[in-house]
Amino acid sequence: MGLQRGNLILIAHSFCFYWFVFFGAILARYFLIAGGAYFLFYSFLGKYFAKKSLRRFPPLNGSIVKDIELSLLSAVVFAVCATLIMSGYDLGVTLLYADIHQYGLWYLGVSFVAVLLLQDTYFYFIHRMFHHPRLFKWAHYGHHRSGEPTPWSSFAFDPPEVIAQALFFVVIVFILPLHFITLIAILMVMTVWAVLNHLGFEVFPSSFKSHWLGKWFVTATHHSIHHRKYTLHYGLYFTFWDRLLGTQDPNYENDIPGLSD
Repeated sequence: MGLQRGNLILIAHSFCFYWFVFFGAILARYFLIAGGAYFLFYSFLGKYFAKKSLRRFPPLNGSIVKDIELSLLSAVVFAVCATLIMSGYDLGVTLLYADIHQYGLWYLGVSFVAVLLLQDTYFYFIHRMFHHPRLFKWAHYGHHRSGEPTPWSSFAFDPPEVIAQALFFVVIVFILPLHFITLIAILMVMTVWAVLNHLGFEVFPSSFKSHWLGKWFVTATHHSIHHRKYTLHYGLYFTFWDRLLGTQDPNYENDIPGLSD
């Protein structure tokens, strides 16, 4: 019993250590990327991108504060899930690996694309589910509370939604071999893409949304339509599911995508 209790104490300390490390890293990532984007576009670059603005009115300080509060809660949940993943790795029960040659360099790219596609599919369906009238107020309203999103909104989720999003990563490391580099790269892409989609400015050329390749990617313009028309545009990275299941705005690829409707 004594040895068993000792092991439990050791695991508990390890869990707490991991959580504090991941919580700090997630917060730093959020404030660096979301905060940096907000500072650049709303204090410095905004005048150069004035014609690319997607906003109807300036951001409200009160809304930004509420977004940051929800984002802090999201960081708590994501840190718990990251800790579960690392604890599982320490116990040898996940498919995470550290030897880059274990599956070959080609697998890094293949697994990276595979997870993006799987995450986008998962996100589309849970996002659409959370917009159901019976779920929206307690599962997703917080993300839409600001009306016009800013980079601070990129991580602002109600607890049920952030748990659902974080669980994707907890599950994926048990069903698909992933190198730590791949997992970190996916998390960084997710963060940067979410910030760009909530930027309030379109950084891509106006022709991008109708380009043969660009039309398959979610952009700030694409996601801004979602924040104004809740029944459209549920994708995270790609527009595939919106196109396939009829939730794509038919006016999106036109010169004026209906943002003022």
